[in-house]
Amino acid sequence: MPRYEGRDLPRPDDEVFDQGLDFDLGTLSRRGLFRAFGAGAVTLGLAACGKKSAEETASAPASTSASSAASGEIPDETAGPYPGDGSNGPNVLTESGIVRSDITSSFGDASGKAEGVPMTLTLTITDLAKSGAPFAGVAVYVWHCTRSGEYSMYSTSIAKENYLRGVQIADAAGQVTFTSIFPACYSGRWPHIHFEVYPDQASISSASNAIATSQVAMPKAACDTVFATAGYEASIANLAQVSLDDDNVFGDDAGALQLPTVSGDVTAGYTVSLTAGVDTTTTPTGGNAPAGSDGAPSSGGPGGAPPSGPRPSGAPPS
Repeated sequence: MPRYEGRDLPRPDDEVFDQGLDFDLGTLSRRGLFRAFGAGAVTLGLAACGKKSAEETASAPASTSASSAASGEIPDETAGPYPGDGSNGPNVLTESGIVRSDITSSFGDASGKAEGVPMTLTLTITDLAKSGAPFAGVAVYVWHCTRSGEYSMYSTSIAKENYLRGVQIADAAGQVTFTSIFPACYSGRWPHIHFEVYPDQASISSASNAIATSQVAMPKAACDTVFATAGYEASIANLAQVSLDDDNVFGDDAGALQLPTVSGDVTAGYTVSLTAGVDTTTTPTGGNAPAGSDGAPSSGGPGGAPPSGPRPSGAPPS
């Protein structure tokens, strides 16, 4: 049976927006729907849907169809305090060498290498303004923490490194692929990977040009396996203190559109894949992080002090 966001479609032969009032009410909690229209507009739209037959809604105006497309948009999220995109301190995106697929090593004047369980991340970017067509040519910037929960360019011990950061240009299928390591779980946040989408490579020099900012939520089963390996010891206790439901980023819908498919093992490495719908007709609301956002402490400089290593239980999250 056809499914939408993990639910069976009660009318499998009809479009998503023709599934009836009960199904639409179940979709109300989805962030994309609220973000696109606002709660008031959604309520009016649902009331109208409840009075229409399938034949009538088949010829509904474009705004009704737009609600279906918008619900597949990757949620806008904070870039956190350690983006390295110039919005909070250093800007790695202006440096020669940032466009690369293997982000495990630093580049330029830095020479460090991030250790950890191998991970290949593939993001497929779709253009919702063009009916979900592959968004070829967009530039995707990815960054995440080390297996110790630190961020290059910010954390004291690796402030001079720039690994686990890189840009790829989407191919004809809208795909970008990065070779990296599995990120840790640091205190106060669910394990995650940050990414920003830019219109093209020429626009990456300024974070204000991003057309989408979001995060990938790492599935718990893979986290449990990886965190049992050497180097990830602190992540075990940190993961036990959080959940997708109460995370301050993924908590409003448990990361429904941000959970990737994962395969592999700790020896051969993991393959992580996610499709991210980007709607250029909506205004991006993610990106810059005020003090305290993304689990960062509210002191210690703009956006909070960077994590300096594995944090003990009860320490301020970062």
